[in-house]
Amino acid sequence: MTTPPAMTALVLAGTRPGKPDPVAIAGGVSHKALLPIDGVPMVVRVVNALRAVPAIGRIVVCLEDPAVLAGLLPADVLVVPSRPEGPSASVLDGLERFGTPLLVTTADNALLQPQWVEELLHNCAAQTDIAVGVATQDAIQRSVPQTRRTYIRLTDMVFSGCNLFYFKTPVSARVAELWRTVEKNRKHPLRVAWTLGLGILLRALMGRLSTQALYARIHALTSARAELLPLSDGRAAVDVDKEADIVLAEQLAPVLKVDDGH
Repeated sequence: MTTPPAMTALVLAGTRPGKPDPVAIAGGVSHKALLPIDGVPMVVRVVNALRAVPAIGRIVVCLEDPAVLAGLLPADVLVVPSRPEGPSASVLDGLERFGTPLLVTTADNALLQPQWVEELLHNCAAQTDIAVGVATQDAIQRSVPQTRRTYIRLTDMVFSGCNLFYFKTPVSARVAELWRTVEKNRKHPLRVAWTLGLGILLRALMGRLSTQALYARIHALTSARAELLPLSDGRAAVDVDKEADIVLAEQLAPVLKVDDGH
């Protein structure tokens, strides 16, 4: 399967307003994206990995104050303001401005490898509108048995997210709109239940939700064909969102160096 040329990659690097980030505090930096892992700021590590993916022709980093990254990134990386409403709004802005295909990841995905991105791009089904990179519990426990991740349990897959989202076609923007609705109502569970459907939530809570049922519900709500795509390397699920992750990332980083080829 061929990959569309000149894809844009969007890196979410912002911080929620009014909520100090514990990782930034622990690292003594103003923004989590600036935290060095193996001596390199996380956002730089992510950008280097993306620059080594041939299919990606443009990289955009968004955070609330672009001046924070002045002089830190290569000149060909575009830095834009993030939306205060949350990451889903920033993704929708990116889709409106840059279109699809759009790859989305986060600045705290500090161990990101080009081959993980290429695996996601090349292995998703031809009819897929949006693919989400995940790592199964088995893959994570095999690759990084010392880590503790949050798992989502479906009847046919137990997985953790990898902060990799492939918005492949224009209809995938409807999934970002659904995400924004859920994000906006995250403190109102009944509204979320109304949006997603009470039945689907009850099946999820009872461990009776399958991937196909989840795909069908997403399609019913958005007309988009979604795919959860397990990556082969369980380390892809390791991001840095708590202090213990800093220690783990420092341990793994020396063997996960990236040559961006530029």
